[in-house]
Amino acid sequence: MKTDIKSMLLTELEAYFESIGERRFRAKQVFGWLHSGTDSFNKMTNLSESLRVRLADEFHITVPMLAEKQISSVDNTIKYLWRMADGAAIECVIMEYEHGNTICISSQVGCRMGCVFCASAIGGLVRDLTASEMLDQVMFSQIDSNKRISNVVLMGIGEPLDNYDNVIRFIELLNHPSGLNIGARHISVSTCGILENIDKLSEYRIKCNLTVSLHAPDNETRSLLMPSCRDVGIEKLLETCARYFQKTGRRVSYEYSMINGINDADLHARQLAKLLKKTGSHVNLIPLSNVPGRPLKGSSRKRVKEFADILSHEGINCTIRRSLGGDIDASCGQLRSKALKHSQ
Repeated sequence: MKTDIKSMLLTELEAYFESIGERRFRAKQVFGWLHSGTDSFNKMTNLSESLRVRLADEFHITVPMLAEKQISSVDNTIKYLWRMADGAAIECVIMEYEHGNTICISSQVGCRMGCVFCASAIGGLVRDLTASEMLDQVMFSQIDSNKRISNVVLMGIGEPLDNYDNVIRFIELLNHPSGLNIGARHISVSTCGILENIDKLSEYRIKCNLTVSLHAPDNETRSLLMPSCRDVGIEKLLETCARYFQKTGRRVSYEYSMINGINDADLHARQLAKLLKKTGSHVNLIPLSNVPGRPLKGSSRKRVKEFADILSHEGINCTIRRSLGGDIDASCGQLRSKALKHSQ
């Protein structure tokens, strides 16, 4: 089988070219072509024809196929459904903010976490995405949209820390000065709470932002909403996040989906405030999007605002996530779920 060349680090490409008697600078040339979206070795015109033929014999270049694209008429949010070489469908979404364009990408095809409010978990986990397949979401969405991506969030389909090695490789490629050169402060990794990999991430040389899906202030409610986290107590999770902050200096953000009648009472707000009061953390309240096939409903705008007011009164740094792409399938997993139904 041919090797996935786009998932290779520059140092690995340099070692390869030296091994075949080529100069090291060839690696940087090829790296630059790959990270500009080139889909064929034949287009690498500063390489000799014989070298291009050899590369084509030994390597393949990942190129996703655009399966569907939706553009919001309200806020210009763009939702992409990309199809990989094996036919697997993945989603990403570009959102416009005052500080620049943010892309939310997928890290897996499907998800094994089984969160009951999320469309991404429908159908379970199919496979991990490679570093190149994550990079392609950023690169080809940027090319197609003609929007410069300044921030990358791994918060789409899948649990990033369940695909740790490929995610780390992706971050390395994304951050490289000869590639897309996205700075560490502009890269965010979201997790349900895989504790050992949060600790590993804290030791990684690129200190990116960490976002934790919390969604409840107590273990009983969280286990109901997030069955895979049943054995991960909130206390241990917060201890691990505290270590992440101590080692990286990066404040941890907590995502909290507001679900009607489940986790949105005044009592929950006070419990959450007590839980996070001494952590210096930030809470991002998410008005839950209704997902076909899921019985849970999002809290009303009024309830979300009241919940936020309680947190703020208790001294918790809190924001309400701006709802983008409301007129398209912008929420995580919705477009893929629809595509899966149509294919059955």
